[in-house]
Amino acid sequence: MQNFEFVKLDLDGAYRITNYNMGDERGGFTKTFEKEFFLEHGLSFTVDEIFGSVSAKNVIRGLHFQLRCPQAKLVTVLRGRVWDVIVDLRPGSKDFGKWISIELSDKNHFALYVPKGFAHGFAALEDDTFMLYQCEGAYDKETDTGIRFDDLELDIKWPVNEEVAIHSKRDMELMSLKEYRVNPMKVF
Repeated sequence: MQNFEFVKLDLDGAYRITNYNMGDERGGFTKTFEKEFFLEHGLSFTVDEIFGSVSAKNVIRGLHFQLRCPQAKLVTVLRGRVWDVIVDLRPGSKDFGKWISIELSDKNHFALYVPKGFAHGFAALEDDTFMLYQCEGAYDKETDTGIRFDDLELDIKWPVNEEVAIHSKRDMELMSLKEYRVNPMKVF
């Protein structure tokens, strides 16, 4: 089997990973994680939780994280296409408040490794987009929160026009980066 391809991104600890993928007249096969390959690239990642989300075109989710016991995440798209965003929120990081984006799709087979201490969000660019999340660390409902997608200080340029964007009530009530600075997450 072919190895995964790991590309370091501009934010320390973040990687774009090309998943193993093959197909023929029957369909396709994608492998999103193999412990040995991750360890070879210095990523000691343990999957504690796996879940998926299905989104309509123009849905913007995020920017989500947990204040206590932040999770590392490996995210990939199994159907459709997203514009995925991560923001470095690690207190004291040289990259604090910086963000990067990457397109993930069922065609490019990219995954994004999101280190602990980052916020994560995305805009669905196609209907019926299925995103797979593999998370290290337990879900902490008490401190599950986020920063608004349209925070002025972050100044993220989303590829979805706000007139057609679809948001959850919860995401519209998330805090600003300024509010986050008062009570930042605990990254161990």
